[in-house]
Amino acid sequence: MEQAIEDLTRGNVAEVKVILATVVLALAAYQLLLAAVGYGRLRLPPLSSAAALWTHRASGDTIVLLTVTVAAMCVGYHGFELGDDGGTHAIVALALLGAIAVKVLAVRVGGRLGRLLPLLGASVFALLTITWLTSAGDFLGVG
Repeated sequence: MEQAIEDLTRGNVAEVKVILATVVLALAAYQLLLAAVGYGRLRLPPLSSAAALWTHRASGDTIVLLTVTVAAMCVGYHGFELGDDGGTHAIVALALLGAIAVKVLAVRVGGRLGRLLPLLGASVFALLTITWLTSAGDFLGVG
């Protein structure tokens, strides 16, 4: 698996993961803006609530796809070792994937679980930020 990832990224595994993780984080910040417009907390005249919520959902699907791709690259290339410096990163990444799964479930099921969407969205954003800081942040000298 390591060689396949190495070939796919042309030997630039860390750089590709940093770029993808940074795109995910930028989309997540955009998600917060869209949610604020969609739930009526922020008004932007050219953007209706319905359009903001539709775009929020579509970009959320992209975030899930990219997050799973980066996670697969991390586990496929580096493995899952909690004993090294990547332990925090691995634990937060697992919490992130769990929070995304619960949020997707809340969107699909709705009802009372739907009331948790703002809290779940904020949790996903916070976990994405921590995950980015524990991986891309170290690579870029930020974390």
